[in-house]
Amino acid sequence: MKLSVVIPVMNEEENIEPLFKAVREALKGIDYELIMVDDGSTDKTVEKMRELADERTKIIVFNRNFGQTTAMAAGIDAARGDLIATLDGDLQNDPADIPMMIEKLEKEGWDLVAGRRAKRQDGMFLRKIPSKIANWIIRRSTGVYLHDYGCTLKVFKKDVAKNLGLYGELHRFIPVLAKMYGARITEVDVRHHPRIHGQSKYGIGRTFRVISDLLLMLFMQKYRTKPMHLFGTLGVPMLGIGVLIDFYLFIVKITGHDIGQRPLLTLGVLLTLGGIQLITTGFIAELIMRTYFESQNKKPYTIKAIYAGKHAQNSQTGS
Repeated sequence: MKLSVVIPVMNEEENIEPLFKAVREALKGIDYELIMVDDGSTDKTVEKMRELADERTKIIVFNRNFGQTTAMAAGIDAARGDLIATLDGDLQNDPADIPMMIEKLEKEGWDLVAGRRAKRQDGMFLRKIPSKIANWIIRRSTGVYLHDYGCTLKVFKKDVAKNLGLYGELHRFIPVLAKMYGARITEVDVRHHPRIHGQSKYGIGRTFRVISDLLLMLFMQKYRTKPMHLFGTLGVPMLGIGVLIDFYLFIVKITGHDIGQRPLLTLGVLLTLGGIQLITTGFIAELIMRTYFESQNKKPYTIKAIYAGKHAQNSQTGS
């Protein structure tokens, strides 16, 4: 099978029929499957999907709401296509852009083609401006230079999609996860339509979740396989400064001066304890990291190809 289209939905009953129609029109002539993942809908979304499903359709229904990232991960796990496309179920993404993205991926040798909403049909102050700020921060801090991290419309090679490791709410950081895997990434302008039916699941409150997820991404990028480099780099100087302060105050004390009321004493104790805690946390993180890789027979690297012998063939594997 050439293509699996993964669409997470929640309470989109009015969008299901036009969505199915749009996907079928856009993908005529392509061997594809449509994987719909219902993320705990409380309306008639599931009934609508079951009514309209054909032989190409697979419907996965969660027993409660787990979030878009989990729904996307479940769809990717179930996908059988050599390529996997993801898009939102609210009809703001246009399935008609998928063939163009597939052509770009195949002709130019990319591993992931991400959509960029060239004329975004959302509110300026609650959606566009916060999104632009978030995209700029993510680009600058991660070094993955895409313009639109929030666009769900993407096309991946199967090995990239299935090795993303999607948890929590990390769907916004799929390009960063793909880059960590070693994927070659590009972006193209795609269409974006105003929402006609239903209500948006996003709000300004997600900003704080994006910031916390960004901190996790930065840690994963730089210190996932060497956490002691982070905690030790912070903890050793703190411990050293704390010990020096404590030693100085000890000398002051034995020379007959009172140190009980000095703020420097509090600072020295806090730096000493904080340094010990950070170093200890580094040791524990190192043990957890090693357990993570070794218990699941994972490797902290990705092999793109192995060549052996005169008539060697490429072989690929994921970490």
